[in-house]
Parts: sequence; structure tokens; C-alpha cells
Amino acid sequence: MKSSKYPISHALTSFNHTTAAPVEAPAPISVKSPAKVHRLPSSIWKKMEGSAGNPLDKAVELTRDFFFREQLPDGYWWAELESNVTITAEYIMLFHFLGMVDKDKERKMANYLLRQQTEEGYWTVWHNGPGDLSTTIEAYFALKLAGYHADHIALRKARDFILANGGILKSRVFTKTFLAMFGEFSWLGVPSMPIELMLLPDWAYLNVYEFSSWARATIIPMSVLMANRPVYKLPPHARVQELYVRPPRPTDYTFTKEDGIFSLKNFFIGVDHLLKIYESSPIRPFKKRATEKVEQWILEHQEKTGDWGGIQPAMLNAILALHCLGYANDHPAVAKGLEALANFTIEDSDSLVLQSCISPVWDTALVLQAMQEASVPLDHPSLIKASQWLLDREVRIKGDWKIKSPDLEPGGWAFEFQNDWYPDVDDSTAVMIAIKDIKVKNTKARQDAIRRGIDWCLGMQSENGGWAAFDKDNTKHMLNKIPFADLEALIDPPTADLTGRMLELMGNFGYTKDHPQAVSALEFLKNEQEPEGPWFGRWGVNYIYGTWYVLIGLEAIGEDMNSPYIKKSVNWIKSRQNLDGGWGEVCDSYWDRTLMGCGPSTASQTSWALMALMAAGEVGCQAVERGIQYLLATQNSDGTWDEEAFTGTGFPKYFMIKYHIYRNCFPLTALGRYRRLTAGTHAQ
Repeated sequence: MKSSKYPISHALTSFNHTTAAPVEAPAPISVKSPAKVHRLPSSIWKKMEGSAGNPLDKAVELTRDFFFREQLPDGYWWAELESNVTITAEYIMLFHFLGMVDKDKERKMANYLLRQQTEEGYWTVWHNGPGDLSTTIEAYFALKLAGYHADHIALRKARDFILANGGILKSRVFTKTFLAMFGEFSWLGVPSMPIELMLLPDWAYLNVYEFSSWARATIIPMSVLMANRPVYKLPPHARVQELYVRPPRPTDYTFTKEDGIFSLKNFFIGVDHLLKIYESSPIRPFKKRATEKVEQWILEHQEKTGDWGGIQPAMLNAILALHCLGYANDHPAVAKGLEALANFTIEDSDSLVLQSCISPVWDTALVLQAMQEASVPLDHPSLIKASQWLLDREVRIKGDWKIKSPDLEPGGWAFEFQNDWYPDVDDSTAVMIAIKDIKVKNTKARQDAIRRGIDWCLGMQSENGGWAAFDKDNTKHMLNKIPFADLEALIDPPTADLTGRMLELMGNFGYTKDHPQAVSALEFLKNEQEPEGPWFGRWGVNYIYGTWYVLIGLEAIGEDMNSPYIKKSVNWIKSRQNLDGGWGEVCDSYWDRTLMGCGPSTASQTSWALMALMAAGEVGCQAVERGIQYLLATQNSDGTWDEEAFTGTGFPKYFMIKYHIYRNCFPLTALGRYRRLTAGTHAQ
């Protein structure tokens, strides 16, 4: 196994397991041993020989030693960030559009796509989720580009599902955009995003900085595609016209209106019709100037490593935009962009997957916190090396956030190896809490970095008292009503989980609940609490995640944990415990509130529930004891846990994530914290 540039832990990826090749695959798939991944040598981490005399101590030591073994030479931990197959399918499309197909890599990507197909013939957005139309269409199209015939059994089954669910016309905007690029869908049916939007000043009510960071980094380059409407002519065997239920009519390229005449969605549909008329006009006086500004923005926002925004959609669309602007494939900006995408891949002899994003900073901070809860000494070389690696990743330039906070000093951390334009509150708080007490050599440098990070995070508080991930006051909810916003993710509003995280940071560094920013945050959280008692989880599944983050933050800031509103949330958590002692919540809870906190038990979600209850002073309750026993009973002999479920969230409902670090780091944190809080009085 290999990645293009950065080593990634083999034990923390889906490449641990081999799956049988699908029926009628065009070439036999052999199974070979993955490439060796070099980790931190034992002379550095000095395996701590334990004297575990009870199951709890033994479990903590097993997982602690697992993470010692998995630490990589530079000091970080990094596990796979698994999402859905559209990310890799679009990678295949990119290479065809650029005219630079690598047949061996394409074969490996096709193998991966086929292995992810369900027995029913569709592809899903999360493990055991329902079939997803757009995801299945993109996988089908990518396989046809890779040379699979429409009569292949995998494609026949997929086509049956696609047609039964309305075909291409019912797919989402991104899917239609990719199909339009290859002439398989009309550009008229793609929602308008005029490139002239780039010319609107920052103070305008609607401008590019009112979109979320991820939407902005994707939409700005996409506007070049929409302005140029390129079409790559496909050979007949790669076309997918068979995915239309019937031949499309002009009316099929309009957008479905809501019932009633007066609604925000219907208003924006009308605006889109007007924009289509404008875009078809030969007279667009500002198009050239806007295109030049977009081109400049793309080039300025490229990291020195070639990345844009740290996410696949932004990177892929930036490369496509530069291609449409006439940049050759070997131009340094394009070549670096392609290299950056390659650095997101995980590859072995038979498969290649492109990750939507990578999470080394996040993973390292979480493991570092877990190792401290596991009683690894604060001066341990492994912890020091990880802390220094994190300190070296501090962001020291002003990113897009400066538009709304021009006087704020740079600070904080991003999610990826390199993403200086978009640090985020979640990673920044996790890093600062993780490195706070480690005995690094240069304590002043750490103190200065933490001071800058805290100041930056506090400066990102929104007017309503809450915190979002990447932006401040990014709350124009009307943007999620435009036709382009069918993922409902064009903004980055404050959320309960991020606000709880910030209170945890403040409490860990001496702030009290009387601090003005804490007061407004507490008010925000009280307003955000669900009637049943929990809090919504924006960045993890779902109400268990949100409630854990909030209770951790409330305890850290000094809130009275016997308050009625907190007791209500505690009772809700207890009421959702499964018969096996664990907790779980399905991704479907984003669609159906009756599934709040409901689902098969998982190691990560059980750990969140346990940490939430312990924060609320419930360490000795029966629910916690049963949860601890669940984790002990389900641990593998090597200190790991198995977990197929997706418990991370990209966009609620539409883009779910499986962090392969979660199933091991959070149980270690929960077990270690339980052992510390019970101080040897725990059940044997």
C-alpha cells in the first residue's frame, strides 16, 4: 500500500481487508501484500511494559501500544477518511476530460468502485445506507469510461436501480454538471452560477464570501466551467444515454417549484431563468473582467503543495477551470494540483481510492488526547514528537476569514497537512487542548502558538454567540434555497457541537462561565437544545455526537451540571442505551428525528455517550458501567475495535464520513478517563 507523498497507516484504512472480485470483471484481481509502512521506531516510543492486573488496565494498555506502533516517523498519526465512491468516480472523469488516462490506475479505481457496489446493484452514501441515485449514476458513468460494457452484470444491476428511481433527470447538481461536461446532459439544466458574481464587493449582501469556505472554494472555479460550458466528446461506448427514462424534453431542464406561488425557492428559480437569458446573450460586458479575477483568485489560493481548500471538489474543479482557461496539463499550477490530488490517494496493487479530504492534524490531536488519558507520561518522546509536529503545522497567514475579521491576528490549525487559507475552530481547539501539558522543549513557542490560537478562535465567534467551523457570521440561510444548493450546504452557520468545543477550550485555559463570550455561548446552546434534551451534531452522527461535545464544554467552563436542562440531556442519553450496553446512531437520523440516538452500538458512539455522562458527573451510574463493559467485551486482541458504520459528517444527509481513527482513539479516551475518574475503584 502506498500514497503518493505522505505515509498513511495501513492498520487504519479499509485496505486491511480484501474483497472478492465482482462477477464478470474484465481482468482477474490478484491479492498481494501491501507495501510496508515505516513507523516510529520502538527506540523512540519505548513500549511501556504494563502490569495490567484487570480487564480495564489491560484494554487501555493494548490500545495505547497499538497507537505507539502506528505512529509515523514524523510524529503524526493519520488514518483513512472514507466517504463515497463519487470522489474516485470523478477522478476517473477528470483524467478523461484532461486526456491523460493512466490505464493501470484506472483499472485499480474501477476495481475499487466495483467492490463498493451492493448486492442490489447500487452505491450508497454511507455503510448500509439506502441506494443513492446520484452516487450510482457517477459510478456507472466512471465504469463506462473505464471500458466496462453496458451489459456487464454490475452495470445492468445499477442501470435497473437508476431507471427505477427516475434516471439522470432526478440526479443532483454536481452529477448533472459532470455529465454536461461530457455532453450527456444539457448545460441548460445546470443551475446558473454566473462568473460575474466574483465582481460583487465584499460588503454586498450576496457575495462569494457569504458562501461557506468549502462552497466558495468549489463554486468559484466551477463558475469558469459554467461560463464556458465545455463539452468533451465521448466515444459511443462510453455514453450513458440509456440512463434516461425517456428522451429528455426542454421542460426537463427547468427546476421543480414548491407548492404555492410565493416561496424563497420559487423566487430563486425565477432568478435562475433570468440568469439563463443573460448568460445566452452575446453581450456580457463584465464577463472578461470577472474571468480574470476568478483566474487570479484560483492561482492565489493554491497552496505551495498544490492543494486548493484541502478538499477534492475544490481541487478537482480548480484543475478543470485552469484547463478551460487554456492552461496545459504540464503547467506548474495544473501539475501541482494533480500531484496534490494524488497525495490524497491510497493505493495497492489492485485498488486505488481518492479520499475527499485528509485528516492528519485532526487524527494526531485526537490520538494525543487519548494517549494522555491512557496515562502516557507527558514527557514521553512519542507525545513530544507528536506535539512538535502539530506546532509546526500552525497557520500563520490570513486566509479567507480575514474578509469578516480583518483585524484578527492569524493563528490556529487546519485539518490537513497544508491548508493555510482555511484553518478551522474544531481542529484548532483539539490541537491546543492536546498539546497544552506536553513537555515540549520550547515551551515559550508553544505558549505563543496557543495564545494566537485562542485569540483567533475567540475572534471567530458569531453574533448569535455560537461558533462555526471555518467562518464567522456565515448565516444567510436563504442561500440554501437557490437551485444550486441541493446539498443544503452552501453556508457554515454556528453549531452546538463547535460551540461546546470552544467552551471546552476556554475552560481548559482558565476562562470561566462569567466571561462575556462564554455567557453568550451558553445562551446560544440553551436556545439550540432539542425538546427531547439532546443537541444536534453537525460534524458527527448525530445527536449523540452533539450532546457529547456540549456536555464536555459545559463541564469545562464550570456550568452547574445539575441544572435541569443538563439533566434532561443526561436522561436522554441514558434512554438511548442499547441492550448490549453500547450506544449507536444511524445516519438516517439526519432525515428522521424519530431515529435520534438510535442504531446498532458502535465503539466511537459508545465512547461519546460515556464521555458525555462522565462530564455530567455520572461516572458511577449503571449506564456508564454497562457502556464500559461493552467496550471491554468488543475490543480485539490487538487493542482495536471493529466498526463499519460511518459516524462522521461532511454534509448532513448527503455526505457522510468514516474516520478510521475514531473506532480506536475514542474508546481509548473513554476508558482512560473512566479509569482516571474512578481512581482504581472501578469494577474489575
